[in-house]
Amino acid sequence: MGITRRQYLQATGSIAALAALGRAGSALAKTELPSTMIWSTYDVGSTGYVEASAIADAFGKKYGSRVRLQPSGSAIGRVKPLLDGRVSHAWLANELFFATEGIYEYCTPELGPQNLRTLAGRLNAFSICVTAVSGIKKAEDLKGKRFAIAKANSSVNIKSLPILAFGGLTWDDVELVEVPSYGASMKALIEGRADACGVAPAAAALRELEASPQGIGWVPLPPENKEGWARAKKVVPFIDPLEESIGAGLSAEKPVWMMGYRYPMITVPAESAADQAYVMLKAVAESYDLFKDAAPIMPRWNIKKAGTPPMDAAFHEGAIRYLKEIGQWNDENQAWQDGMLKRHAAMQDAWKGFIGTAAAKSADEEGLRKLWDEQRAKVIDSL
Repeated sequence: MGITRRQYLQATGSIAALAALGRAGSALAKTELPSTMIWSTYDVGSTGYVEASAIADAFGKKYGSRVRLQPSGSAIGRVKPLLDGRVSHAWLANELFFATEGIYEYCTPELGPQNLRTLAGRLNAFSICVTAVSGIKKAEDLKGKRFAIAKANSSVNIKSLPILAFGGLTWDDVELVEVPSYGASMKALIEGRADACGVAPAAAALRELEASPQGIGWVPLPPENKEGWARAKKVVPFIDPLEESIGAGLSAEKPVWMMGYRYPMITVPAESAADQAYVMLKAVAESYDLFKDAAPIMPRWNIKKAGTPPMDAAFHEGAIRYLKEIGQWNDENQAWQDGMLKRHAAMQDAWKGFIGTAAAKSADEEGLRKLWDEQRAKVIDSL
C-alpha cells in the first residue's frame, strides 16, 4: 500500500522530532541536569524574568530539561520558596545580600541571616545621577545637596550608601527629599526638586532628565581612588568598579566609572549538593550560544563575565569547582571568597547570640531592626 506526500512528511517529521528528543535526553544524562526544575524570579516583564526565560528555553533545547518559572513581585516571594525547598534556584538581586545579613524583611525571629550561595550573576552598573546645574562633579560634592530617596526602596538605597561612603559621607551629610518610588526620585531631578538620586543608567526616565533644563551628570567612582573604594566596600562587599558607556548622558566616547553589581544572581542554599551546583553552572556556560542573542543584555551572561566575584553572597563550592576546571578561579577570587565566608559566619554567629537576648525578645519590629543594625555594625567593624 502506498503513502501520500503528507503522510511521508508527517512520518519523517516525527522521526526528526524523536531524534532531537533523543539527543536532548542524551545531553541531559551526560550533564546530570535535573529533568525538571522550578526557579523563582522577578515578576513577569522584568529583565530578570526575561533572562531566566531565555536560559530556561536554552536548557529545554539543549538538554531536554523542563523549567517552570515562579515569578514574584516581592523579595520574600522569591527567597522564601528557596529556603522552604519549593524551588531549586532563585534569580535574585540585592535581596540576596539582605537575606545573608538578616536585614530589612529578614530581621525577624523566624529568619535572620541566611546561609545562601551564588552560582553566577549578570553585571550591572549603578551610580548617583545628578543634575548638571547642581555643580556636583565628585562624591564629596554631594555634601549638603538635596538627595531624592524612596525609603521603602531598600535595593536602591543599599547601593547609594557606598557611593556616599566613597566621598566620606553618610545619609546625615545630605538633605533627604522623600519621594514615594524609584521613578519619582528621577522625576524630582527633572522638576528641579532634588539634585541627586541613586539609579541605574539604563532607566528610561533619565532621557527626559538629559533633555530637561536641569541637564544630566553622574558621580564618577574612579578605580584609582583606592581609599574611596575601600570605604565603599566596607559598607557593602558586593561592588566593584565598572566603566559604563550605555545609558543617559553616557557614550563610548564619554564613559563614566560607576559601581558594578550583579542582577540577577542564580542562588542556591549553601547545603545544596556540590554536584548539582556544578552541573547547573556548566549547563549555563555551555548553552550560552543558544541564549546570547535573546536580549541585548544577554552577552553579559558569558561565563567569563558572569562567573567572577564580587557577588552579594559567596560562591557555592560546586560552582567554584567548575570555574577552576575552566581556568577562571584565581587567588584574588579565593581571597574574596574567604572574606565573604568569614562575613557570613560572623553574621550568623552574632545573630544566634543576639536573638535570644531579653532586649531582642521584647522589641517590636522596628526596635529589633535598630538593635540588630547596631550589633551588625560591630560585626562589620571587627572583620
